[in-house]
Amino acid sequence: MKILLSPAKSINEEEKINGIYSVPIFENESEKLVKQLKKLSSKKIANLMSISDEIAQLNEQRFKKWSKSNSTKNSNLLQPIRAFTGEVYRGFNAFSVKENQLDLIQNSVRILSGLYGILKPFDLICPYRLEMGTKFSPSAKQKNLYEFWSFKVTNSLKNELQLNEPIINLASSEYSKVIDFKKIENPVITPVFKEFKNGKYSIVMMYAKHQRGKMARFLVDKPLMEIEDLKTYHLDGYSFDDKLSSENEWVFIR
Repeated sequence: MKILLSPAKSINEEEKINGIYSVPIFENESEKLVKQLKKLSSKKIANLMSISDEIAQLNEQRFKKWSKSNSTKNSNLLQPIRAFTGEVYRGFNAFSVKENQLDLIQNSVRILSGLYGILKPFDLICPYRLEMGTKFSPSAKQKNLYEFWSFKVTNSLKNELQLNEPIINLASSEYSKVIDFKKIENPVITPVFKEFKNGKYSIVMMYAKHQRGKMARFLVDKPLMEIEDLKTYHLDGYSFDDKLSSENEWVFIR
């Protein structure tokens, strides 16, 4: 089983490397992006990413300091599953993972990334911010990051999959649409979490993000024998709703 997650905007740069580690598969491509990003002033970064001047200045410095994971100059390497601090990662809670689960997490979880394309949980990365939806590319041949990454990320994921191995897509639509699922024959299930509010079921993003992380952790803690077993998920009061669900989009309500 492969579990897809989105990255987080917030990063704990003090979190130290611990346990197993690996090198991002598309680090050379990341370097191409950074070479172009280093040319941008903080003002241009703010406009490009629609962020505050303060955050733009922080990321200007991050890009200037960025280096590949094997660089002797790099003392600020992080592991995404531990360093990302958004709601998804609070739900996953990597700090309570047992040592004998590390290999399972490394083999099953994949984090989509605007800068790195696709990451394993314990890949070594530099602090960064570059959302997949950013209209940026290092080449005139591609007009955005989707065009830059789609072929590479899709084929990387496809090559990892075993026959009939399911994909549990817990990434946001902004990130998951970088994958051309039409080229992947494996079953893909996208869980959706909804709350009953004002007389109807709707998505409350904070809760949905938390549950994406929590479901990912659930799948690590209790690997499923059959994909249908995912319908038994009931943490935090959620339950599968057959009427609201479709073949590939499974809705969990509370």
